[in-house]
Amino acid sequence: MIERLKKLFAVPESEPVKPDAHQLAVAATALMVQLSRVDNDEDERELKTIVDCAVKSHQVTREEAEEILQDALAHAEDATSLYEFTGQINDHLDQEQKQALLESIWHVALADGRIDKYEEHLIRRMADLLHLNHREYMQARHRAEGTG
Repeated sequence: MIERLKKLFAVPESEPVKPDAHQLAVAATALMVQLSRVDNDEDERELKTIVDCAVKSHQVTREEAEEILQDALAHAEDATSLYEFTGQINDHLDQEQKQALLESIWHVALADGRIDKYEEHLIRRMADLLHLNHREYMQARHRAEGTG
């Protein structure tokens, strides 16, 4: 998956190309997959939430979201760094869009009814890599929990 993402996001020096919404959906979904795996308890509710978030946030069909999810799951072990995903997202999303992504990531973490300490730590790292401050991190969490 990493090699495929690198090819998708490769930018020839002579002609900068902005990734399309589908490519950004792949990067965002990859972050959510990494979160779903961090507690070593990949839950069907988390996977369903990832698909729901992709459909809602990235204007992809449910079938496209399922395909993106399956690709991300099949290649999750290949990921060497969250930066491969967050770098592309930072280049093309504004603060509000990145905060909405973080809220979706919180929804995935909350899908199984509990927040594991490893999930919380990974979300904090993702927020830092997305250049979101503590207030934005907490606002995203509160919105996902339905308290803000």
